[in-house]
Amino acid sequence: MSGRSDDAGTQDPAFGGADLSNCEREPIHLAASIQPHGALLALREPDLTILQASANAAAFLGVEAPLQGRRLTQVDARIARALAPLLADKLDEVPGAFRARLDGMVLDGMAHRPAGGGLIVELERAGPEENFAGRIEPAMQAILASYALRPLCDEVARIVRGLTGYDRVMVYRFDEDHHGEVFAEERDPSLEPYLGNRYPDSDIPQVARRLYIRNRVRVVADVHYAPSPLEPRLSPLTGRDLDMSLCVLRSTSPMHIQYLKNMGVGATLVASVMVGGRLWGLISCHHDSPRRAPFALRAVMELLAEAVGTRIAALESFVLAQSELSVRRLEQRMIEAISRDGDWRSALFDNPNTLLAPLNATGAALLFEGQTQTMGDVPSTAGLREIGQWLDEQPRRAGIGTVIGTASLGLEAPALAGLTPVACGVLAAPISSTPGEYIIWFRPEQVRTVTWGGDPTKPVEVGADPRDLSPRRSFAKWQEVVEGRAEPWTPKDLATARMVGDTVGDVVLQFRSVRMLIAEDQLSQIRRQVGNSPQAVVICDAEGTIDLRNDAFDALLPGVRGAAPRRIDQLLPFFADPTEIGRRLRDVLENRRSWRGEARLADGMGAGRPLLVRADPVFSSPDRVLGYVFLFNDLAERKAAEAARRRFQQGIEEGSRSRAGRLDRQADLAFRAILASVVENAQLAALEITDGVDVAHMPEQLESVRASVARTAAVLEALIRHAGQPGKRAGDDQG
Repeated sequence: MSGRSDDAGTQDPAFGGADLSNCEREPIHLAASIQPHGALLALREPDLTILQASANAAAFLGVEAPLQGRRLTQVDARIARALAPLLADKLDEVPGAFRARLDGMVLDGMAHRPAGGGLIVELERAGPEENFAGRIEPAMQAILASYALRPLCDEVARIVRGLTGYDRVMVYRFDEDHHGEVFAEERDPSLEPYLGNRYPDSDIPQVARRLYIRNRVRVVADVHYAPSPLEPRLSPLTGRDLDMSLCVLRSTSPMHIQYLKNMGVGATLVASVMVGGRLWGLISCHHDSPRRAPFALRAVMELLAEAVGTRIAALESFVLAQSELSVRRLEQRMIEAISRDGDWRSALFDNPNTLLAPLNATGAALLFEGQTQTMGDVPSTAGLREIGQWLDEQPRRAGIGTVIGTASLGLEAPALAGLTPVACGVLAAPISSTPGEYIIWFRPEQVRTVTWGGDPTKPVEVGADPRDLSPRRSFAKWQEVVEGRAEPWTPKDLATARMVGDTVGDVVLQFRSVRMLIAEDQLSQIRRQVGNSPQAVVICDAEGTIDLRNDAFDALLPGVRGAAPRRIDQLLPFFADPTEIGRRLRDVLENRRSWRGEARLADGMGAGRPLLVRADPVFSSPDRVLGYVFLFNDLAERKAAEAARRRFQQGIEEGSRSRAGRLDRQADLAFRAILASVVENAQLAALEITDGVDVAHMPEQLESVRASVARTAAVLEALIRHAGQPGKRAGDDQG
């Protein structure tokens, strides 16, 4: 097969033709061969004529060759009958499973439809009968009962080793740079421990990571296998190599096989752990000698991996929810400080736990209106101003809101390298649209020793021929001293900093609004600051006459600019329920009461756009009000998230009833208990997700959990179908 060219003069290698210089582009899904412990047939639909077959297929089935051109019913009608119930399914994302009993042999089959059309059928000899159902339910409950990441992963490694019998089981986690770490491990005592070892991103190329997302469980039964090629190599349907992305028997890249041989591994079983649609890590099983993983065991691994991913999503959301709670308490203290002391900064810096503990920082600073206020270990005032200038120059990075973070300030800004002892790690959130106004957290340089599973700077071994490249042969522990870096900021740290910055920004806006009413000599400057704020605000005097209406508010009500209302009650026509809003406004203006509530803008389409309204009177003395501040927040995303949660719950309940109905006819109480645990795990994850603050991504996260449940249920049905079919008789050839 000719290589595909992405750049001028750059050719993608064919499968098996890659070396360390180009393995990132190896088309590993176009293997054109399989591992020989099973057989593969590529069929044309609807007549199920065999177009391609693995070279070993005829011998595997005990029939005459060639198979190409013959219908499956002619080769073995029993396989065709077992396959028939699956043909109405889509089979394009999750393969369907079936079981066929031949003379003296029981076969497990997997069927899916590849890109390009047709149907791929993979056949393996069935494994020994095992009562996995009775072991899955306790495992699911143990996963559900884990309330922190480390104990969860330790428990998963223990469970999986007990279920699979592999010599070593690792929970392998990817970091933000795609390097891997052995985060948990269970092993035979005679094996060298890998726990804590790190492996460079080059050990698992991006092309392999992408395939891990599609095909969630992969197996190498014997690293010394001789591949069985497809005949013919090219698909008669497409004229190209067959897309084997979802094939469980697909040959593994020779580069990866050599890597395993260099590690002394004889067989592997690997399951993907997906969290929120991203590849979080792997559950990786190694065995010193050849070892098959029958269908039932692979299905159990996929069930557990999906449950683990769902649980991790719930734990991450729970951590963010706890951070949100602490931030809301901080907001309340700042508002109280404004009323008590006329300023909010005392509440921000009165307790180290307020700012430092939630982000595991050693120092914090506030840059506000040309002044600095600090806590803990921070740079000098001159150093803080230099950092503020550097922050003003940084782009607002996509994906993490407006926060700016680095774990190596000296590397990103060499002129600031002298601040490394106390400010190697910097995390900042702007608190207004005014340059130089930030809340900043600091971490010192953390000189640490990182243990790698082999020298990451030497991933290649060169043979006698300089063109002979293979993966490194040494996996001895290699230690690297890392300098110039602080402990990295986690996604939870970034989210917490964003929440604190948004909260302080709201308080700053309210504080400045109050000052605008009190300090007439500063009115012009404060008008610009409030007017340029992205927070929608309306400020009116004691009689309800509008003193200021900023651009953010006008953008919220596009028609208000031309109408130019002079009084707050002239905004009523812009709301879906002007009568109710009018009643609320009168209560604020006449009774001088604060108002916290929802309102809907009239959009001409019925329901209206939801807003959160916060209205507060501003007093100069207990019996004299200067005016009122109205803040408006768009709730459209939050409402969409709530609707997504309701749809999720309805979908889960409907799916559960549908699945339970089928289980009543097909399965025993153990299988129904498993499904109940899957649903319970998903509902708990949904609860944690919807209690979080990442509203914009909440529908996507809920859909990810719902899809995980659907996928798990499909795998469970396949497992049930497998368990409900006749098993092997004593003396059957197990291969």
